[in-house]
Amino acid sequence: MTPIPLRRLVVPGLLLLLLTGSFATRTRAVWVPAPPLRYVAQYTFDGTAPWADASGRGHTLTPVIGGNATVIRTPHDRGQAVRFPPRCARGRPCPRLVLRAASTPTLNPGARPLRYGAAVRLAPNRTSKGQNVLQKGYSTEGSQYKLQIDGRSGHPSCALVAGPAIHLALARISVADDRWHTLECRRAGTGLAVLVDGVTQGSTTVAAGLAVSNGHPLSIGGKSAYGDNDQYHGLLDDVWVAVG
Repeated sequence: MTPIPLRRLVVPGLLLLLLTGSFATRTRAVWVPAPPLRYVAQYTFDGTAPWADASGRGHTLTPVIGGNATVIRTPHDRGQAVRFPPRCARGRPCPRLVLRAASTPTLNPGARPLRYGAAVRLAPNRTSKGQNVLQKGYSTEGSQYKLQIDGRSGHPSCALVAGPAIHLALARISVADDRWHTLECRRAGTGLAVLVDGVTQGSTTVAAGLAVSNGHPLSIGGKSAYGDNDQYHGLLDDVWVAVG
């Protein structure tokens, strides 16, 4: 996630970071139940149709490439994972890769229960200021749900946006250890949680009526193929979104 000028807002027991024109909320830990897994998009990257939607909903991915990037698949378990471009020096035409599916109403959860996640493998020397694993929408353009790995230490987080407030559930542990981890973002009612390998590692509260609905594509591995795209730099597999 691109650095944003910060201001301070002090509340009891917390120092919140106030983003320009919006604010990120982080509160005490909350329990978030697991809604049923009703997949609306699912990607294994296996076989002869690696970009097909295994949920059967037809949300086929299209690779979007910048900086002469190449699409590379590599073995993982009994299938394939996607290798995203590595970091590169500033000033160079860095390779960029994003996988995108066109927006449909079924990818917009509104205020319904929402779960989404992926399997990731990120080396310690490939962290950056911010890497977007999965997102739909933009924080500055109405509404968004997102899974990201932020900072040099590589802590995953889940974001929900509707209006000016950015609600963030930040994991207390890093996943930048060059090992495979499963990540999940889970929203139910007024709770938002981030899970690592099936264990809740951070959570926050959101308004019960917070609704995410936008016309932007589902993007995997970054927000675009242009500069400053919050490129993901690791291996990625088994990406999914479930609504309701």
